[in-house]
Amino acid sequence: MALLQNLRVRAIAAAVLAMVASIGIWLWVTAGRESTDDAQIDAHVTQIAARVGGTVQAVYVDDNRRVDAGTTLVEIDPRDYQVAVEKARAALADAEAAAAAAQSGVPITTQSATSNLTSARGSVEQATSAVASAQKQVEAAHARVASAQAKLREQEATSAKAARDVERLRGLLAKDEISQQQFDAASAAADAARAAADSARAQVTEAEAGVLVSESALAQARAGHQQADAVLRAALTAPDQVKQISARAAAADAQAKQAKATLDQAELNMQYATIKAPVAGIVSRKSVEVGQVVQAGQPLMAIIPLENVWVTANFKETQLQNMRPGQRATIKVDAYGGKSFAGKVDSIAAATGARFSMLPPENATGNYVKVVQRIPVKIVLDAGQDPDRQLRPGMSVEPTVYTK
Repeated sequence: MALLQNLRVRAIAAAVLAMVASIGIWLWVTAGRESTDDAQIDAHVTQIAARVGGTVQAVYVDDNRRVDAGTTLVEIDPRDYQVAVEKARAALADAEAAAAAAQSGVPITTQSATSNLTSARGSVEQATSAVASAQKQVEAAHARVASAQAKLREQEATSAKAARDVERLRGLLAKDEISQQQFDAASAAADAARAAADSARAQVTEAEAGVLVSESALAQARAGHQQADAVLRAALTAPDQVKQISARAAAADAQAKQAKATLDQAELNMQYATIKAPVAGIVSRKSVEVGQVVQAGQPLMAIIPLENVWVTANFKETQLQNMRPGQRATIKVDAYGGKSFAGKVDSIAAATGARFSMLPPENATGNYVKVVQRIPVKIVLDAGQDPDRQLRPGMSVEPTVYTK
């Protein structure tokens, strides 16, 4: 009985020792590593969408097929866009011709305006000189009139005196107090005086006519001066005319550039009618068929480049104390019976996953309940780990990071 009891005690002690040893071994094995089952494969998903609308006339790919970058995926009927290109080209040619014509008019207008201004200034100078000359001629004509009138008055006085002398001598002749010769001489002198007066009177008339002619010439010179002034004022607008024609040329040039931009956009739309793969990868979620009418921005398919996949592991915040970028990691993939892949920690997210949700949790009631948060950690695979591209985005994995 005592022997049986000793054996039972020994068995219990051995079991306890084995349990303690197992716990110690497990702690030793798991020390310096962190694991989580909240992880999955991630990759870039490139959404392919139509940039222009139209009728699909050809689709060259199927779901789950690999395509290279630059491969033609879909073609949209390009005829409407071809018409738009031709129309834009015609509009550009018209705008460029108008711009060229407007530009050629700038130097012509500038030269013509400068020439007109120089000519107008010369005409004003000539008209001013003509007015001054006519003014002098008028003054000279008035002087001649004054001189002729003075001479007329002198001749009229002489004629009047000679006539009175004749009358006095006529009485003396009747009394035979003077000779007939003396009387005839006095009569001849009176006749000469009257003739001289008549001549002076004619000279006054001629001088007055000269005044009228010179005043008429002065009026014409002044009219010419006014006309020259008007022409000069018109010519002085030459800078404004040049600015105006230059502005028109600039506007025509701007319209040509606008037409060029319209042509470029039409050519781009023509190119957008052929949809090509921007990256190499596997086609997924194809939703376009021949004959379908698509709109600009409508999703057609997605391309996933499997050459660049990584693991997004949502570790608990309590697991990140010793985790750093560059640490070694292993990834077990559930889909392949726990097959392991080697990798390393690339980076740790700047915030918890909850912070990036549409409705991040907020404690506004005052009843705070502490919940352990999870922070995404990006783990990249070592080169050559997946040559057959077996890993697919969304696969569940279990990563282990060796922190020591």
